[in-house]
Amino acid sequence: MAVDAADAAQIRSALVRLRRTTGLPVAFGGLVESGRRQVRISELSGTATTALSALAVTAGNGLGGRAVALSRPCAVTDYSVSRQISHEYDLPVAAEGLRSVLAVPVVVRRRVRGVLYGALRTAQPLGDRTLGAAVAAARDAEQALVLREEADELLAAAAPGPAGGAAWEQVREAHAALRALAPRITDPALRDELLRACGLLVAGDGPVPGPRPAPREVDVLACVAAGATNGEAAERLGVGAETVKSYLRSAMRKLGARTRTEAVASARRTGWLP
Repeated sequence: MAVDAADAAQIRSALVRLRRTTGLPVAFGGLVESGRRQVRISELSGTATTALSALAVTAGNGLGGRAVALSRPCAVTDYSVSRQISHEYDLPVAAEGLRSVLAVPVVVRRRVRGVLYGALRTAQPLGDRTLGAAVAAARDAEQALVLREEADELLAAAAPGPAGGAAWEQVREAHAALRALAPRITDPALRDELLRACGLLVAGDGPVPGPRPAPREVDVLACVAAGATNGEAAERLGVGAETVKSYLRSAMRKLGARTRTEAVASARRTGWLP
C-alpha cells in the first residue's frame, strides 16, 4: 500500500532527531497503513541490513505492535528473550543484531499513526532520559502531522464561490486560518506549500503595483478581515498584541488606509487578501 510521501518525511525527520537526542545508533519506523491495524516499516536510519525494511508489524505483536495496541511507549532490555512481548519478528530483529529496543507510538487525534523505534546492539537498560528523548521526537512528528491534517481540511473547505456571497466568506475565513497556521509548521517545504495554497485563494490576476506587504502584515490583515480583534489576532499568530498593532499600522500605511475596515477593503482590491 502506498505511503504518503509527506507523512513519511515527517517520520524520517523524527528518526533523525531520535538518534541525535538519544545517542542510539539505530532507529527505524513507519506509518499505520490506512484501514489496517499494522505498521509498515518504511524508514531506516543507522541500520546495517535491510532485514527490517517493509516489515509489516501487526497491532499487539512484537514490541512495536504492543506500543500500537497500548498507545504508549514500550521498551525491552533484550528483545529475543523478553517475556513482555510476543516474538513474531525475532528473525529480522536478530538479523539486524538488535538487543535493547524501544518503540514510541505517534498518536494524532487519539489515533496511532505510526511508530518510532530506537535500538542498541547490546543488552542494557534504556533509561528514562533516553525514553523521554524518544517520546519528544514522536511529539514533534505528531505536531507536524496534525498541522498538515488541519491545513488539508481547511483547503478542502475553501472551494471559492462568487465573491461577496456566504461561500466566499468561508474562503476568507479559511485563508485567515491557513495564514495563522503556516508559521507553526517547522518543515520549510510544507510551510511554503501551504503559503502557495493561500495564494490560490486570493481573487484576481495578482497583486497590483505598489508597496509589497510583509508576510506578517498579510497574516494580521487576514485575521482582521475574519473579524478578529487585535488580541484575538495576537493569540492566533502567537505574537504580542503590540506586535499586531505594529504590523497593522505598517499595512495601513502601505495601503493608504485610515481605518481597519479601509485597510481590509484596500487589501482585497490590491490582491493581498481574497
